[in-house]
Amino acid sequence: MKRMFIAGFLTFLLDQLSKQYVVEWLDLKTLGVMEVFPPYLTFHMAYNYGINFGLFSGSDSRWLLIALALVISAWVAWWVRSEGDKKWMQISGGILIGGALGNVIDRVVYGAVLDFLNMSCCGFENPYSFNVADIAIFIGAFGLVIFSGNKKAR
Repeated sequence: MKRMFIAGFLTFLLDQLSKQYVVEWLDLKTLGVMEVFPPYLTFHMAYNYGINFGLFSGSDSRWLLIALALVISAWVAWWVRSEGDKKWMQISGGILIGGALGNVIDRVVYGAVLDFLNMSCCGFENPYSFNVADIAIFIGAFGLVIFSGNKKAR
């Protein structure tokens, strides 16, 4: 459990610090767009009121999404704990939970998730922005799939 807590805390901290730096200190909330390493990386401010890719953003589901994220985080923590001392599963669970809680804080404070990373390549213009928490949720979920149920994954 200690590994899961540390991984979750570090992920949460990285997410919140990146948002504070880019959105507040670099003032992306006012600028809207900032070229970082064009065309591969652009900071593009987006307020996501829904779930991935802005789905359900037209409905007022802020508190439902907060509750859902908290329930899923609690379930992941319980699941990881019940699997025993699997190092990589604990780290993956912590990364996922840290990302989910980072987005929960955004919803509580701003009413929406703060997204700012936009990556495009090779003639493909990505219309979506995301954040460090979104990356962490994906990596954590992938890690849980890879490392769960495998007795050798310690």
